[in-house]
Amino acid sequence: MCGIVGYIGKREAEPILVEGLRRLEYRGYDSAGLATLTGNRLHLRKKAGRVSELGSFLQTSPAPGCIGISHTRWATHGPANDVNAHPHLAGTGNGQVAVVHNGVIENYLVLRRHLESEGVRFHSQTDTEVIAQLIACHMDGDLVEAVRKVLSLLKGTYGLAVVSPRNPDLIVGARLGSPLVVGIGDGEHYLASDPSALTGNTQKVAYLQDNQLCVLTSDEYHIFDAEKSRVSALVHSIDWTPGESDLNGFPHYMLKEIYEQPEAIENALRGRLSDADSSAHFGGLNLDVQQLRRAERIIFTACGTSYHAGMVGEYMFEEFARIPVEVEYASEFRYRNPPIDQNTIVIALTQSGETADTLAALRESKRKGHPVLSICNVVGSSIAREADGGVYLRAGPEIGVASTKAFTSQVTILALLALFFGRMRHLSSIQGARMIDELHAMPDLIRRTLRCQSEVQRIAEKYFHVDNMLYMGRQYLYPVALEGALKLKEISYIHAEGYPAAEMKHGPIALVDASTPSIFLVPRGSIFDKVMSNLEEVKARGGPVIAIASEGDAAVTDHVMSRADEVIVVPDVPEYLQPLVTVVPLQLLSYYIALLRGCDVDKPRNLAKSVTVE
Repeated sequence: MCGIVGYIGKREAEPILVEGLRRLEYRGYDSAGLATLTGNRLHLRKKAGRVSELGSFLQTSPAPGCIGISHTRWATHGPANDVNAHPHLAGTGNGQVAVVHNGVIENYLVLRRHLESEGVRFHSQTDTEVIAQLIACHMDGDLVEAVRKVLSLLKGTYGLAVVSPRNPDLIVGARLGSPLVVGIGDGEHYLASDPSALTGNTQKVAYLQDNQLCVLTSDEYHIFDAEKSRVSALVHSIDWTPGESDLNGFPHYMLKEIYEQPEAIENALRGRLSDADSSAHFGGLNLDVQQLRRAERIIFTACGTSYHAGMVGEYMFEEFARIPVEVEYASEFRYRNPPIDQNTIVIALTQSGETADTLAALRESKRKGHPVLSICNVVGSSIAREADGGVYLRAGPEIGVASTKAFTSQVTILALLALFFGRMRHLSSIQGARMIDELHAMPDLIRRTLRCQSEVQRIAEKYFHVDNMLYMGRQYLYPVALEGALKLKEISYIHAEGYPAAEMKHGPIALVDASTPSIFLVPRGSIFDKVMSNLEEVKARGGPVIAIASEGDAAVTDHVMSRADEVIVVPDVPEYLQPLVTVVPLQLLSYYIALLRGCDVDKPRNLAKSVTVE
């Protein structure tokens, strides 16, 4: 959600800024722009639409200079147009400033009205222009001090980058609640909202903490706290290479990432299974064994796809570790004040590690003294740093806005944690050893599952024109039904809902008709007959049925095929691992339906990969 890239050095800034913005396109945005400096002159270029449109504009109107800031905007205040695009300028002549901003300034209207009463004229509808106008008003030759003064006036969240002809040899950045990272080079430095923007230019980064300000020149960088004291930040290495963000022959990132799931699961498992202990082990939980063993309740907090993974984890933890689990939407949990027992562990699930609501829920839990763990994909992200401990997914960069491999990686990690907690309690070594064997088998089983691609594509061609779809599953597969419906909504814009299959007759069955397909998840399991009964109820009312069923049992498969209009078979796996194989055809179905409807698969409308505002 929004992206910032800044550069200062000896090279031309424009191509570096544009390439950095391209690497951030996955975050979701509706306009793009940049500002560069040559001496005492600012060069502003911005366009509504994609980065490619900004690139075309720059071919006819280049922006010279070896210092610059750039931005991709996801509209919050004011529509997506050229005027509201960032950067925003304020001031005149040598006293001009240019600002790019991620986040939301909650008191911008009060500040704007005050400035307008002083005669300041605004040109956009954004909250960001307030920051630029305030800095220009406080500018007396020292950009750093002007930014400091303005930060004390702002309420809300921000990741900022600021340049001015008055101080043409530096970039000023600041962070509160919205990520910002300094890229460290040789005779050049970078600023970005996401380290992925810097791959190919530098592998060394330093993360800003909240209420910190940074000053970059070509030769050095400094980070200051709220009291203006210099602080030393840990330097991290980016472990992603430019090639990992390439399409590698796939037409879209989403399809590439669906096919990367076997490798992502292998990476999640690597080095974390112990045959000797019949258990899992982790290096970064940072809680002693007694703390973990005393846990009487687990709370998973997450948003979107991560929330659905947490729901799968709830079933796993309660079955194998016998620990009561609650799954909370982070956006709700952060504002609730529920009674939480002393021996409760809060686990935050997030792909990006920057999701604003999940980060706020984590901080609230820590404030009340509860140990907090994270399950996260991005090393060095805010949630990974602020949690007491955690587990990295190791899934590699996920560029497509609609999450795929992060979901299956999170479910895999949750299975490992359920095994780990279970073995500390009542789970026998024989049960643990069996789970290890079952988990080891999953990458190859996902590869087998992916062979359904052509069948899924055929089914997509049959149903891509519909306006509504229903997804049904029970137990471990209810969260998968929710996730399948979410994927379809996200990228094809078809209305879809997921339900526990038995809940159909409590209302949703009224939606069933000949033009509303229902997808039933009916692999073999303890309540297979019950789900088939629910399927029959839909068929009796003339609703088309697509079934996801287990291979290998002819009697079961024939039974499903005799009732469903379409059947996609997946490998037969234990019930707790069925989410990993059944979600794959649902991901593919969403992908092909969106493609047939002419949708932008990787960058769906109105959505952002990393939701950094509330």
